[in-house]
Amino acid sequence: MQIIDPRSGKPLTADTGSADTTAPNAEQAAVRPEDVIIELNAGNIQQVLEASMQVPVLLGCYSPSNASSSTLLAVLDKLVVEYAGAFLLGKLDIEANPEIGGQLGVRSVPDVKLISQGGLVDGFQGALPEKEVREWLNRYFPAPGEAPPTPEEQAEEALKAGDTAAAREIYQTLMGQYPEHYAYQIAFARVLVAEGRGSEAREVLDNLPPEERDAAPARGVRASIEFSEQALSAEEIAALGDRTDSEAQYQRAQRQVADGHYDDGLEALLTLMKQDRAYKDDAARKTLLQVFDALGADHPLTVAYRRKLFAMLY
Repeated sequence: MQIIDPRSGKPLTADTGSADTTAPNAEQAAVRPEDVIIELNAGNIQQVLEASMQVPVLLGCYSPSNASSSTLLAVLDKLVVEYAGAFLLGKLDIEANPEIGGQLGVRSVPDVKLISQGGLVDGFQGALPEKEVREWLNRYFPAPGEAPPTPEEQAEEALKAGDTAAAREIYQTLMGQYPEHYAYQIAFARVLVAEGRGSEAREVLDNLPPEERDAAPARGVRASIEFSEQALSAEEIAALGDRTDSEAQYQRAQRQVADGHYDDGLEALLTLMKQDRAYKDDAARKTLLQVFDALGADHPLTVAYRRKLFAMLY
């Protein structure tokens, strides 16, 4: 097939020169999938590799029988169009082309390689989520000016808006697509906590591999479960009205931690500690330490607020 540069509309050649990774401007024609996606085989792979002298080529090695390959290819198909000609996507079925896969050093799929100027620039293995693929691409190409929100961003916006059902549905989909990306299971547990389903959230966390179950993100959600069981409900917090006494401040801080707003909750606990150290036998300080333990010693909030606590005490 003839390979067309989607930015200029002209055929690509094997002439040497620097690969131009500048994103197209708004006046350039919209890129169609057939302009930037090429199914590779023994008859055209050399031509495509030569084309990398003009425009970078993202080489996606896959197997039709591999579910993770299908998941990743769907992401790459979307992004290559969105990046509007910054690179070409060459898709190689290694079941149909085992010799080429062997020559490229492909040992498992999916396997992605970035080729520019005829040489390997970088690569990754496995079905990374869209957000991580974007981050990887943005090391080498200008990010699209008006990129649509990622599923993770959509879920977080829904959660902030109180639409837990929408957030839960998105994370359930992501969990199905990326069963070994445990961050989605932890985020799903966080949604369950927001829905008042702490026991179900705890079960999700308990089923994680030990190294994930004991890491800071999962501990943070577990802290939310524990604090939500102790904290007043949102309605009870609202009933406190404009009260500024120590009890009201403490209960609001408990609720903030329970809702995962750790920075606000920690700040409120620190303020209460300054104002009324004797409240409930130093409850503010003890609760601060509980949150530190739940988040983990290396969590940025733990580091920051341990420093503030130390400064206050000494």
